[in-house]
Amino acid sequence: MTRVLLIEDDRDLAETLLQLMEFGGMVPDYASNGVAGLNLAQQNRYDVLVIDIGLPKMDGLTLCEQLRKDGCQTPILFLTARGSIDDKLAGFASGADDYLAKPFDNRELLARITVLSGRRSSQSTTIKVADLELDADAHQVSRGEHQLKLTPASFTILEVLMRASPNVVSRAQLEDELWGEDTPSSNTLKAHIYYLRRSLEQVPGSQLLHTVPGKGWVIKEEAAS
Repeated sequence: MTRVLLIEDDRDLAETLLQLMEFGGMVPDYASNGVAGLNLAQQNRYDVLVIDIGLPKMDGLTLCEQLRKDGCQTPILFLTARGSIDDKLAGFASGADDYLAKPFDNRELLARITVLSGRRSSQSTTIKVADLELDADAHQVSRGEHQLKLTPASFTILEVLMRASPNVVSRAQLEDELWGEDTPSSNTLKAHIYYLRRSLEQVPGSQLLHTVPGKGWVIKEEAAS
């Protein structure tokens, strides 16, 4: 299902849009200000971000620019009452993928989210972080010239971590990607993480899989000290 983060300070509108997304078969998450939205976008994996421009604490344009600066490639749709061409150009310049002026038809909003979600699903199937490369179509992972053999669960974990890199992925997000609502004991995920870490370390090189206490895990190359 399509995971959507809605960042909108108008509570009444947000409630309506969240219900609309759920009715459309999507899984929405919500933040009422830019700072909270930034935190959620950094901590979780979404298919589409729907952002109001006039947000408190951090406006939508600044939020979008920060996300792109952090390496976030999730499609972004701006919702705003500012509909001039200059406003739209400013939105696109900040890194947005689409722009919908208020008031809008609910069916058009769902259609645009669906299109953006499809754009993400059709993104490059090859992901690289440092010397680690994952081919989602071929279901292959290599580090340098060495092919790595991973279990299906470890492959899924690695793909989620690499797509999110350099952001941290939480335990809850990994469990949702692997098992949905039928989450087994926490030791099961720990075992998969251990196996993945051991597989990555079989090839000489810098450490890429890091545990972030209290937050989750991240795939990234540490800067040389």
